[in-house]
Amino acid sequence: MHWWYLVLAGIFEWGWPVGLKLGWTENGVHGGWLFFAAICMAVSGVLLLTAQKVIPMGTAYAVWTGIGAVGTFVLGMAFFGEPATFARFFFVGLIVVGIVGLKLASAH
Repeated sequence: MHWWYLVLAGIFEWGWPVGLKLGWTENGVHGGWLFFAAICMAVSGVLLLTAQKVIPMGTAYAVWTGIGAVGTFVLGMAFFGEPATFARFFFVGLIVVGIVGLKLASAH
C-alpha cells in the first residue's frame, strides 16, 4: 500500500510545476494556478511522508522525484511544446529504469 502512496505522491508532483508555469506568465499572475501548485505540493508531501513510514527515505525520495520528473517531462511535451528528441527520451528512460530498479531492489 505504501508504494501506492509513493506513486500518488509522484503524480501530485506533476501539478506544482504546471501550476507554477501557468500561474506566473508574461500576462501576469494567475492566483488559481498558484493555489493549485500549492495544493499539489502539500498533498504530494503528505503522501511522501506516509510512504516513508515503510519505504526507506532514500528510496522513497528518489522514486518520488523520478516520477515527478518523468511526468513533467511528458506534460511539457504534450501541452507546452517542449522538444521531443531522442536524447531527451533516452535520458528520461534512464530515470524510468532507475525507478523500476529501486522498486525491484526494495525489500518492501
